[in-house]
Amino acid sequence: MLLAADISNTNITIGLFDAMKLLCTFRLTTGTTRTSDEYGMIIKDIISKKGYDTDGVNSAIVSCVVPNVLHSFNSGIIKYFNVTPLLVETGVKTGIKMRFPNPREIGADRIADVVAAYEMYGGPVIVIDFGTVTTFDLVSEGGEFMAGVTAAGIKSSAMAMSSATAKLPAVEIIKPDTILTKDTTTSIQAGLFFGFIGQTEYIIDRMKAESGIEDIKVVATGGMGKSIFENTSKIDYYDANLTMQGLRIIYEKNKRG
Repeated sequence: MLLAADISNTNITIGLFDAMKLLCTFRLTTGTTRTSDEYGMIIKDIISKKGYDTDGVNSAIVSCVVPNVLHSFNSGIIKYFNVTPLLVETGVKTGIKMRFPNPREIGADRIADVVAAYEMYGGPVIVIDFGTVTTFDLVSEGGEFMAGVTAAGIKSSAMAMSSATAKLPAVEIIKPDTILTKDTTTSIQAGLFFGFIGQTEYIIDRMKAESGIEDIKVVATGGMGKSIFENTSKIDYYDANLTMQGLRIIYEKNKRG
């Protein structure tokens, strides 16, 4: 079995694959103070409690945007599963041509996302990840990573509003019944939810216009992605496991190599 892990700023998402089949996923908070033993034991225990034999894990792949976590996490996998993870970094085979002056600036999670979207849905494609930040990445029909846009995440924006002001409360991010709100909580919800739909639609339209490519599929993933997808016609597909599938595909490409 393949253990795939995406270490992001907020959570570590872990998936377990048997060949192409995604058996399960789970999340840990991204804790920079965890030791390798903590990572190894926690992951092994969760996999066991989900009903899978941890001795069957014979390979691993990791994408990471939090360098301080990487050493302890990888050490935990090596010690408790006896496998050395493949790290998604420059030089790893992805099947995507990077058209950037410095490809190292592109987060490993974004690379996994575009690999999965291109392989599973085809190009040209815009890939949107609604995570701690919201990213919009454009891949051409020929598999070229052409451009990327980075915006604030919806949860990050909500936290910034409540922490930077004395009277604005923290709110649950949900779609209010109307944008014509009459109280503080729903007015914040309306601004966040409808504002992010507007931002999403504008950036999609702008990327299509400036690239000169109109017939582009749009694929979304990430925590808030499903809610946005359900409230706009600009997104064609929502795939909650896009990053996990991208990691699996990258591992297979390098295994074959």
